Amino acid sequence: MSVVIVGGHDRMVRQYMDICKKYNCKSKVFTQMPGNFRSQIGQADLIVLFTSTVSHIMVAGAVQEAERNQITIARSHSSSSSALNKILSSYCQA
Repeated sequence: MSVVIVGGHDRMVRQYMDICKKYNCKSKVFTQMPGNFRSQIGQADLIVLFTSTVSHIMVAGAVQEAERNQITIARSHSSSSSALNKILSSYCQA
Protein backbone atom coordinates (compact mmCIF):
# COMPACT_ATOMS: atom_id res chain seq x y z
CA MET A 1 0.00 0.00 0.00
CA SER A 2 1.29 3.48 -0.76
CA VAL A 3 0.60 6.39 1.58
CA VAL A 4 1.03 10.12 0.99
CA ILE A 5 1.29 12.23 4.12
CA VAL A 6 0.42 15.90 3.65
CA GLY A 7 1.34 18.24 6.49
CA GLY A 8 3.10 17.52 9.73
CA HIS A 9 6.38 18.80 11.08
CA ASP A 10 9.69 18.84 9.22
CA ARG A 11 11.49 17.18 12.12
CA MET A 12 9.02 14.27 12.12
CA VAL A 13 9.48 13.20 8.47
CA ARG A 14 11.82 10.30 9.35
CA GLN A 15 9.45 9.08 12.07
CA TYR A 16 6.46 9.23 9.71
CA MET A 17 8.38 7.16 7.15
CA ASP A 18 9.47 4.62 9.80
CA ILE A 19 5.88 4.22 11.02
CA CYS A 20 4.68 3.63 7.47
CA LYS A 21 7.45 1.06 6.97
CA LYS A 22 6.24 -0.74 10.12
CA TYR A 23 2.86 -1.17 8.41
CA ASN A 24 4.50 -2.32 5.13
CA CYS A 25 3.51 0.88 3.35
CA LYS A 26 5.51 2.95 0.90
CA SER A 27 5.36 6.59 1.86
CA LYS A 28 5.83 10.10 0.56
CA VAL A 29 5.80 12.97 3.03
CA PHE A 30 5.07 16.58 2.08
CA THR A 31 5.49 19.00 4.97
CA GLN A 32 5.89 21.95 2.62
CA MET A 33 4.41 22.57 -0.80
CA PRO A 34 6.68 21.77 -3.76
CA GLY A 35 6.08 23.43 -7.13
CA ASN A 36 4.49 20.40 -8.76
CA PHE A 37 2.69 19.05 -5.69
CA ARG A 38 -0.38 17.58 -7.38
CA SER A 39 1.65 15.59 -9.90
CA GLN A 40 3.89 14.20 -7.15
CA ILE A 41 0.99 12.60 -5.29
CA GLY A 42 0.70 9.96 -7.99
CA GLN A 43 -1.47 6.87 -7.58
CA ALA A 44 -1.47 6.54 -3.80
CA ASP A 45 -3.86 4.25 -1.94
CA LEU A 46 -4.28 6.59 1.03
CA ILE A 47 -3.70 10.28 1.65
CA VAL A 48 -3.22 11.33 5.28
CA LEU A 49 -3.95 15.02 5.89
CA PHE A 50 -2.58 16.57 9.08
CA THR A 51 -4.92 19.54 9.01
CA SER A 52 -3.38 21.63 11.80
CA THR A 53 0.01 21.98 10.11
CA VAL A 54 -0.83 22.32 6.43
CA SER A 55 -1.85 25.22 4.20
CA HIS A 56 -5.30 25.43 2.67
CA ILE A 57 -3.74 25.33 -0.80
CA MET A 58 -2.08 21.97 -0.06
CA VAL A 59 -5.32 20.57 1.38
CA ALA A 60 -7.28 21.70 -1.69
CA GLY A 61 -4.70 20.19 -4.06
CA ALA A 62 -4.61 16.89 -2.18
CA VAL A 63 -8.41 16.65 -2.05
CA GLN A 64 -8.73 17.42 -5.78
CA GLU A 65 -6.19 14.71 -6.64
CA ALA A 66 -7.93 12.27 -4.32
CA GLU A 67 -11.29 12.90 -5.97
CA ARG A 68 -9.81 12.69 -9.46
CA ASN A 69 -7.99 9.40 -8.77
CA GLN A 70 -10.47 7.95 -6.23
CA ILE A 71 -7.96 7.90 -3.37
CA THR A 72 -9.07 7.46 0.24
CA ILE A 73 -8.43 10.45 2.52
CA ALA A 74 -7.84 10.26 6.27
CA ARG A 75 -7.82 13.56 8.16
CA SER A 76 -6.31 14.22 11.56
CA HIS A 77 -5.99 17.49 13.41
CA SER A 78 -3.02 16.14 15.32
CA SER A 79 0.24 15.48 13.47
CA SER A 80 1.71 13.21 16.14
CA SER A 81 3.20 9.78 15.58
CA SER A 82 0.38 8.21 17.61
CA ALA A 83 -2.20 9.83 15.33
CA LEU A 84 -0.45 8.33 12.29
CA ASN A 85 -0.26 4.94 14.01
CA LYS A 86 -4.00 5.06 14.71
CA ILE A 87 -4.82 5.96 11.10
CA LEU A 88 -2.56 3.30 9.60
CA SER A 89 -3.79 0.62 11.98
CA SER A 90 -7.32 1.14 10.68
CA TYR A 91 -6.32 1.16 6.97
CA CYS A 92 -3.29 -1.16 6.78
CA GLN A 93 -2.21 -4.55 8.03
CA ALA A 94 0.69 -4.53 10.53
